[in-house]
Amino acid sequence: MDRPDFQAEIRELNLAYLMLAQQMLRSDRATAMFRLGIGDELAELIATMSAAKLVRMAGSQMLVPCFRFDDARLARLMAGEGRDAVSAGLHAAIIAAGKTAEGAA
Repeated sequence: MDRPDFQAEIRELNLAYLMLAQQMLRSDRATAMFRLGIGDELAELIATMSAAKLVRMAGSQMLVPCFRFDDARLARLMAGEGRDAVSAGLHAAIIAAGKTAEGAA
């Protein structure tokens, strides 16, 4: 049984993520750091990377973006389950912000 090779898809996703992250960081660093769930050192690295280095990093065997949480409740809230969409999104943002603060400590 052949297993699919997701390397091309991973590279594409990584590159799109890194390019978006770099653009966000250059536009509004503080907001981007919060939205991306990254610290100052990584933010500086991504913001100043050359295009060649972004492409090289995107070609790694690992997914660069990752879930900022492993909380099924948060995932359900982000998907709009349980409450109306507006309050579910707000509640999810509050929980995610708390998790970001925990990770930085």
